[in-house]
Amino acid sequence: MRRLAEAKRVVERWRGLETRLNDISELVSLEPEEVDTALVSEIQSEVAEVASRLEELELELAFTGEYDSRSAILAVHAGAGGVESQDWAQMLLRMYLRWAERRGYQAEVLDTSPGEEAGIKSAVAQVSGDYACGYLKSEHGVHRLIRLSPFDADHARHTSFALVEVMPKAEAEVDTVLIPDDLKIDTFRSSGPGGQHMQKTSSAVRITHRPTGLVVNCQSERSQYQNKEIALKILQARLLKLELAQREEERASLKGERIVAGWGNQIRSYILHPYKMVRDHRTGHETASTDAVLDGELDGFINAYLRSKMGKQSD
Repeated sequence: MRRLAEAKRVVERWRGLETRLNDISELVSLEPEEVDTALVSEIQSEVAEVASRLEELELELAFTGEYDSRSAILAVHAGAGGVESQDWAQMLLRMYLRWAERRGYQAEVLDTSPGEEAGIKSAVAQVSGDYACGYLKSEHGVHRLIRLSPFDADHARHTSFALVEVMPKAEAEVDTVLIPDDLKIDTFRSSGPGGQHMQKTSSAVRITHRPTGLVVNCQSERSQYQNKEIALKILQARLLKLELAQREEERASLKGERIVAGWGNQIRSYILHPYKMVRDHRTGHETASTDAVLDGELDGFINAYLRSKMGKQSD
């Protein structure tokens, strides 16, 4: 039923675009004496909007994954480098929240682990909306920042790394079934900011999935129940991602490909010194508007990635 509803939404979008094109065609076919300046301006505006919408729908043809149409669970982890990388992780989290806001998606931070001095060690957010996972999967990987450190008295140049994970939001009882006996649930006191209530009560929750060894912590909410619900949601997404990774590994082994574990090479570099440039190493797409990118203007990079995928599919 869910797949049927998604298919209907896709058809409705294309049918709606067809209707708008027919309306434009009728306006264009009017006799010259029936067309005034205001109507010409309206037609031009409508054509531009339809062209933009058509490009967006064409990019959606790259969404061939089973879960591309779903909402996404996005996790950001600071790499080695202490406060520098933790600050970079927080900058990335803000970038994705701003991107979601620009696209009209609902974004909610589910859990954060604050850094010692600044930034975050890790954070998990949910981005809700059609094809959020399909768009954001281009961001999965290591992101590198090069800049003059604001935390170094000598203002030396530093390189920081952060890992971004993107997972489809799991649907309970459909994608993953959690068996109570498979879960080890521990409670502990929250650390970091949050007030005396969070620090004096055992509201933080740690869930260990015994069969896989996956461990999920949540301590952002005041209520132990709320933290447990969020932790279960994140665990389900991680289990779904693990299942997808196992499927990919099986397919790759059949093809004789070698699966490389670990972070691998960075997918994108953000250079703030000695010059300004953001460059995607997979597609070659780059821009000197670093401030705009860090403020959420990611569509150029995401669209370039999707077009490159479409090109590989056609090959």
